[in-house]
Amino acid sequence: MKKLCCFLLALLLCCPAALAEDVQIVASFYPVYIFAQNILTDVPGVSLSCMTAPSTGCLHDYQLLTGDMRLLARADALLINGAGMESFLPALLPQLPDLQVVDASKGIELLCADEHHHDHDHHHEEEEETEYNAHIWLDPKNAIQMVKNMEAQLSALLPEHGEKMAENAENYILRLENLDARLSDALTAVKQRDIVTFHDSFPYFAKAYDLHVVAVVSMEPEEPLSPRMLKDVIDQVTAAGNPPLFAEPQYRNAALEAISRETGAPVYRLDPVVTGNGSPTAYEDAMEQNLNILLSALGE
Repeated sequence: MKKLCCFLLALLLCCPAALAEDVQIVASFYPVYIFAQNILTDVPGVSLSCMTAPSTGCLHDYQLLTGDMRLLARADALLINGAGMESFLPALLPQLPDLQVVDASKGIELLCADEHHHDHDHHHEEEEETEYNAHIWLDPKNAIQMVKNMEAQLSALLPEHGEKMAENAENYILRLENLDARLSDALTAVKQRDIVTFHDSFPYFAKAYDLHVVAVVSMEPEEPLSPRMLKDVIDQVTAAGNPPLFAEPQYRNAALEAISRETGAPVYRLDPVVTGNGSPTAYEDAMEQNLNILLSALGE
């Protein structure tokens, strides 16, 4: 990865782009970009872009492209999800030592990647090598903390716009609090609380609303399942009484379809909010749609 970053940086330095007048803010991927949009609404002299295409999805093992390096070389700040999502950072930062990194995950209690029911404070030095689940934004309370983190760090970077960003963040946080209240009120009374998910993206959501993830079909979305792994999941689903299975629209779900055929458990689709139309309300819209699907799947 380090050699790749050096090579890409050399390429972009051979073709330097004209310096932009605006302060260049780059979000690492889709949900971070949506949150940043709301913070930076009507803030003058600031340009926001997303490093990855809206169709990229989660940054699992994402490899930086030449265009990414060119964009980041011109950026004043990179907004990241944190919690290990941007695995390319250790190789990138030595190449761009002046790049300001805004970590949205500060202060959020993380779940271990392989134990979604156990939470840990990721700032304990003795646990620094632990791998954590990075899908923090799917709990609206975490999304609120992410917005607060981003606003505070951007205001320190751009103090002349701090008042406007604080106002924007306050308005957006109010919307997120209302969203959280609607989700909590609606999901409190559902009859079925066990679910099976396609990959390990929904533990934060499940914890927030007292749902139980019985099984995760694949820890990573592109990870193939061996026959034995598939049988283990089928056994777990059967033992739990065949709770609903939740696929994700961004990824293939052949394994879930096979599990459904074997167990009779129905398949629904939940959106992890990693792709979309990029509108400022995209997070809220997707979560409201998820709520409707959950109410249909779990029984009101």
